[in-house]
Amino acid sequence: MTWSLPTRTGRYVVAEAPRGAGLVAVGWGPHVDPEAVPVAVTSSFEADLDLLPLEATALGTRNVHGAELVVRRADGVRGARLTVSGEVSLSADDDGGTHLTCPLADEVLGLAVTLHLRTHPAHDVVEKWAQLRNLSSHPVEVLRGWGGAFPVPAPAGAHVDLLGGAWSRELTPFRVTLGAGTLGLGSRQGITSHTYAPVVTVVPADGGARYGVALAYSGSWRMTLDAVPFADHVRVSAGPDDESGILTLEPGGTLTTPVLAGVRVEGDADDLAQAWHAYQATLARTRGPEHRPVVYNSWFATTFDVRVEHQLRLAQVAAEVGAEVFVLDDGWFRGRTSDRAALGDWDVDTDRNPDGLGPLAEGVRALGLRLGLWVEPEAVSPDSDLYRAHPDWAHHVAGRPLETLRHQYVLNLGLPEVEQWVLRTLRRLLTETDISYLKWDMNRSVADGGVTGPGGDDWSWRHTQAYYRVLDALRAQFPHVTVEACAGGGGRVDHAVLARTDVVWPSDETGPRDRLAIQHGFLGVLPAWTMSSWVTDLPDLRDSDREAAPASPDFRFVVAMAGVLGIGADLLAWDAETRRRARSFVDLYRALRPVLHTGRVRRHGRPADPACAVQYTGDDTVVLLAWRRRDADLTVHLGDLDPDARYRVRGTGGTRTGKELATDGLVPGWTWQDCDVVVLDRA
Repeated sequence: MTWSLPTRTGRYVVAEAPRGAGLVAVGWGPHVDPEAVPVAVTSSFEADLDLLPLEATALGTRNVHGAELVVRRADGVRGARLTVSGEVSLSADDDGGTHLTCPLADEVLGLAVTLHLRTHPAHDVVEKWAQLRNLSSHPVEVLRGWGGAFPVPAPAGAHVDLLGGAWSRELTPFRVTLGAGTLGLGSRQGITSHTYAPVVTVVPADGGARYGVALAYSGSWRMTLDAVPFADHVRVSAGPDDESGILTLEPGGTLTTPVLAGVRVEGDADDLAQAWHAYQATLARTRGPEHRPVVYNSWFATTFDVRVEHQLRLAQVAAEVGAEVFVLDDGWFRGRTSDRAALGDWDVDTDRNPDGLGPLAEGVRALGLRLGLWVEPEAVSPDSDLYRAHPDWAHHVAGRPLETLRHQYVLNLGLPEVEQWVLRTLRRLLTETDISYLKWDMNRSVADGGVTGPGGDDWSWRHTQAYYRVLDALRAQFPHVTVEACAGGGGRVDHAVLARTDVVWPSDETGPRDRLAIQHGFLGVLPAWTMSSWVTDLPDLRDSDREAAPASPDFRFVVAMAGVLGIGADLLAWDAETRRRARSFVDLYRALRPVLHTGRVRRHGRPADPACAVQYTGDDTVVLLAWRRRDADLTVHLGDLDPDARYRVRGTGGTRTGKELATDGLVPGWTWQDCDVVVLDRA
């Protein structure tokens, strides 16, 4: 028997595996033969269940090659022989999607596993996850608890595109050719990390469709791509890191694995990006300006010297240049005069600001701005009243000295008392002052995660689940509050974060050419409406083109317009002309924001090229942002246009068809010498 789950342009088809051992993938795309159930050519060394493209399996069901579920019981029973234990159900979700559930069980072990697959006609993504329940009277240790896999057809091997990097160099594209063997990537840092993004693209070496796979998980994680020699597919699976922790299910206990999402497109890398963006639109509560305002953040203007009078002068200029939110960054709370103290003591510093933040809130409101606040609620300084009162709240392993990074420890959010304290603290801050924008930062990894209970070496899991619960509670109680996710830049960006916050901070690097490279990687898998991007006065730290002239302020604004524009410069150091030009760019951005945040994205060239551009295509308007070095030429062959429709470039009289713009291309006029914003309207 087979089951078919429709997507926007095709369908995902599965069948029951031999001997009822779960589900096997039949095909994916617009042309799938539901009768073409795969058959494995077995030997005395590999059984059929090891070779077939199973949806998800366990060690004990599949024994030679990798499995998504590895479990053991304290009394010595190991592995799981899973078989279908009830009816495989295909039903319609309330939002019009299709949802398949497959109940599996191992009666000897006493473990029930329900596989879930879900699709929706609004996009081409297939979601997979699993729910585990311990039916035995013994604890079950989950050594690996991953909820599914995507078997990508690749008989000749595959090219794997991934995004790696480091602090200030996030989301750098890399390509690995995988003919045979296992490729693994992930994080042991308690967050998704700057080192790897939890998403890959698999391109079969012999051509055909592209496949993307992404994990929705914000703690330590691991992803593997397994290319078995002479097999016909590459198996991609992922879940919580299985090397630095163990999840324990007590009798009756349950666990729901993170969602693994996969997408298939017949096209290029930007077609794949657009498919991801269509799915990510369903994760967002809105893509409108109400939660994507133009932010002014005062960090670079003041660092830790936060005084209300100075902040109000900055706010005055921020309002003049068109900002919609004024965000007070680090340094506003008691004792915080450097990064060596006071994290955890979230009370206003009345020594520097005797009247608290009330005058700032009133002044900002009078200017027509919203007020935002920076917090790092998971962190604690050794030199803080909170740590002196609760040293046991910091992540630690018993008997091992704590180590600081950035002069701070990390609170163990997995402890119920810590979770409740964080939630109470944030509720108080949002209630006692009119705060409607919250920047939640996390500036170090959890390098010494501690055990949270007997037999529960699951600190990352507990910490991450508590992080989700706090975000969910804040959204429920304060739906008007915009939440920006940050972890020293792009250290915590994944689908689970996108579903609970409104914007994310991709990197602490704000040098415009370096930022272009980071944004290029970001837009290949993540949407523009979540990509916070600031204009600052800082130089590029990494740009290797030493012969290029310094980037102009115009260049910086056009870079920041590629996502959710913000400003982080010292506005009081800008002269009147710079402020006037800034206002003109902010006004242009706000007029184009609906297209920039909801249009289909297509990248033209790379930031390392002499010139490059990003195209945003809406229903009736197209926006092209372009940048160059040393007077380079650029002809942009626009995609995603109606070939028969006519388009007019604003500021010119003539029109051209979509076909002409695609074949002959468009040459930017370089309005600001090293950058341009070209707007085309459907005639």
